[in-house]
Amino acid sequence: MSDEAAIGAVVDEMYAMISGPKGPRDWSRQANCFHPDARQIRTWIGEDGRATFRSMGLADYARDTTPFFAANDFFEIEIARRIDVMGNIAHVWSAYEARTALDDAAPERRGINSIQLFKDPDRGWRIMAMIWDNEREGVAIAPF
Repeated sequence: MSDEAAIGAVVDEMYAMISGPKGPRDWSRQANCFHPDARQIRTWIGEDGRATFRSMGLADYARDTTPFFAANDFFEIEIARRIDVMGNIAHVWSAYEARTALDDAAPERRGINSIQLFKDPDRGWRIMAMIWDNEREGVAIAPF
């Protein structure tokens, strides 16, 4: 399998792991796409208008999102991807749409996942860091 195909499979698994009808997610699937030392970083604009973030390890992310997934149907669908590889590191720009149902006429929101990966000699390509931001007034996904 080419590096690009292997990286694509990891990104596909990440989206499959978090997407689905309301209810529990199988967090054991994190090992299929994330390195154990990975960080996931949610960004948003605070009430004061300033950019802010929350950095989470894998257990932190699972604990943080479990109540939301338990109560809400959530499907994050990739709409564009760009992969850049240099040796044992890679970067993926992954544009997404979040929906409450796969057949929603319009997405709830859109955004970009910036994903950095490492080619681990024992695990293969694994996400080391992922940071994301959503579209909003003045911030839109640019074509890539």
